[in-house]
Amino acid sequence: MAALYDVPAPAKLNLFLHVVGRRPDGYHLLQTVFRFVDLCDTLDFEATADGAIVREGEGLAGLPADQDLVLRAARDLRRATGTRQGARIRYDKRIPAGGGLGGGSSDAATTLIALNRLWGTGLTRAELMRLALPLGADVPVFVFGRAAFAQGVGEDLTAVDLPGRAYWIVRPAAHVATADVFRDPDLTRNSESVKIAVFTDWQTGHGAGAFFGRNDLEATVFRQHPDIAALARTVRGAGDAGVEVRMTGSGSCLFAEFQDADQARMHRDRIIGKMENPPDVAIEGSWICRGLGDHPLLGWVAD
Repeated sequence: MAALYDVPAPAKLNLFLHVVGRRPDGYHLLQTVFRFVDLCDTLDFEATADGAIVREGEGLAGLPADQDLVLRAARDLRRATGTRQGARIRYDKRIPAGGGLGGGSSDAATTLIALNRLWGTGLTRAELMRLALPLGADVPVFVFGRAAFAQGVGEDLTAVDLPGRAYWIVRPAAHVATADVFRDPDLTRNSESVKIAVFTDWQTGHGAGAFFGRNDLEATVFRQHPDIAALARTVRGAGDAGVEVRMTGSGSCLFAEFQDADQARMHRDRIIGKMENPPDVAIEGSWICRGLGDHPLLGWVAD
């Protein structure tokens, strides 16, 4: 049977994130800009004739198979298309869980895209995006395949052109439960909406390291997780003037933006060198990443 190996699933950053309202059903209305970066999980897919969807290997530690978004995505695609084919799926996780980098959502989207190709089921991008949304608010943007200005609960996407940038992403030894953040009664839920034109006009006049808007989830996450707040203060305090850090998504990862990877590495080394040794706040991971304009699998789906 046919197979696809080492299929990438990139991480994402939220360059800003505003909570602008709440629907009657409890879902929060957001505005954000998603950007993919070249920190990627990789997945292997082997088609089978028996119709079974099987996860080989350990997957994500501690995640039961029935909660695995990869398996749910594969089963939803099989159900929606009526194919009798199955798949053996393996994946290599590099994107940390609970960091706000969208690893699980990206894996699910890559599964939809790859199996649509492997099985020959022929769904369009719009059809795959409709399958993606019930899996999670971040899944559709990975199928959409472009850096995007997003509104609503993640389904209203407009492609944006972003300049080439590099990012230092740092993760404290903490895991954030997104549901706990959105349940918090003190979460800001009434930020003023902005127009996409405001964001695009702003970015043309600002260079690397300047941040548009804010992340409305930061205050809540920092209050719930003092260790993440402490790391943000430490990085900001050790950094040079003009180097700012922001939390991505619902955290726990923080990031800073730079002109290129060499500049990012220089500032990372300088900032870490100024920290206490060992640091007062434990760092679990650190990555220098390049921002991507398009998803690596953009050309795999017909519009």
